[in-house]
Amino acid sequence: MRIALGLEYDGAAFTGWQTQPDGRGAQDALERALAAIAGGPTATICAGRTDTGVHALDQVVHFDTTARRPPGAWVRGVNGFLPAAMAVRWACEVPEAFHARFGAVRRTYDYWILNDPVRSPLAHGRAGWVFRPLDAAAMHEAAAQLVGRHDFTSFRSSECQAASPVRDLRELSVQRRGRLIRVRASANAFLHHMIRNIVGALVQVGSGRRDAGWVAQILAARNRAQGAPTFSPDGLYLVRVEYDPSFQLPVPSTSVPVCLDAYSDQDLRTDA
Repeated sequence: MRIALGLEYDGAAFTGWQTQPDGRGAQDALERALAAIAGGPTATICAGRTDTGVHALDQVVHFDTTARRPPGAWVRGVNGFLPAAMAVRWACEVPEAFHARFGAVRRTYDYWILNDPVRSPLAHGRAGWVFRPLDAAAMHEAAAQLVGRHDFTSFRSSECQAASPVRDLRELSVQRRGRLIRVRASANAFLHHMIRNIVGALVQVGSGRRDAGWVAQILAARNRAQGAPTFSPDGLYLVRVEYDPSFQLPVPSTSVPVCLDAYSDQDLRTDA
């Protein structure tokens, strides 16, 4: 049978999602735990191969197994063998037609920026940090110019292996929540470092170094050298992966990560 899982993990604890020779990938940790419950090697396929330092609130994974276990075993049982930095949030049996990667119709990421004059040791590794005041409204105005189907060459990594730089960016919004700024991006798929490169450009606008129209100029240039530096992975979270509703997968919460909730401390009427 095929089982789908929803995972939450702290990306700072792993060298990215993909399995590594030294066994430090998030995939390695999960497959070791699954093997302990399934009684043998269990290969997994994920919805999005997150980079080193990138977190997940709802990474979706599937695996095939002949092991018959009660539903709770794939959650509480597997969690008993996982490191503290990872947990299975939900598990359910799915039809063989389900595929965590190729069946995903929409992926949503949040990038959280701590906008505070002083760095926070408690938010270290879990949010990007900008000490200069940021204009979230200007960032949102700039972000709107990237929504739609475009060639995102200017925002892809030189190491990106995607066959095409064209992506359909369905949402890119910026919202202030107290000392936090959230950049939310949704698309069917993303290029390598695409979100972090976009965030880097939006921060340039928010700090007043560039105007909102500069982002459209970068996009039109189709030249990575014209863009801003890649922002850190610390504040990037995979928050939701969507599939055909017929699969009836659990719908995750996309609220402020619990590790950052203390910084979301002002009335949301200040949002951009």
